[in-house]
Amino acid sequence: MSPDRKRRGKLIVISGPSGTGKTSICQALLERDPNAVWSVSATTRRPRGSEMNGHSYEFITHQEFEERRERGGFLEWAEYLGQLYGTPKVPVVEALEAGRDVIMEIDVQGGVQVAERMPDSVRVFVLPPTMESLKARLAGRQTESAEQLSRRLAQADGEIGFARDSGAYPRFVVNDVLEDTVAQIAGLIEAERENTDS
Repeated sequence: MSPDRKRRGKLIVISGPSGTGKTSICQALLERDPNAVWSVSATTRRPRGSEMNGHSYEFITHQEFEERRERGGFLEWAEYLGQLYGTPKVPVVEALEAGRDVIMEIDVQGGVQVAERMPDSVRVFVLPPTMESLKARLAGRQTESAEQLSRRLAQADGEIGFARDSGAYPRFVVNDVLEDTVAQIAGLIEAERENTDS
């Protein structure tokens, strides 16, 4: 890269079924890279536990979400279990242009949209070691009924198949030991950066 050309940030997309540790991976990546920022998604679902508006998510109404979507305000959006999720476009573009890396945790529908709109993004799909281990992780949260748990597992199976078939994810990483997974993904990001900068 020529010295007079400003380094553009990397958009890093982390996807995977609920319960695979995506949020922990993203938090660890942010801690490793002081130049990285977190992409706060907007959602129509209600806050869970200690989630704070503007930090965990931007919690908005269905009407506001749809109005912003109509104006082209989202880089990607998706519906998951009846709720809408989307990535506000302006903060992501501004951060990338300022040379900051942007870490984004989104579902496979959103990942496909990002692959089309920003093909130079780094897209990683996180897999559980086994479906049994995923079931144990989800059950351990104790936040859902047996029926909701069953729906999440069926959804996870479908998401994994969709991610493999879509071609939007060049990398699949099994999250067994968090530290190893984070180191592996950090290595993938660095390799992608070197390819871009060379």
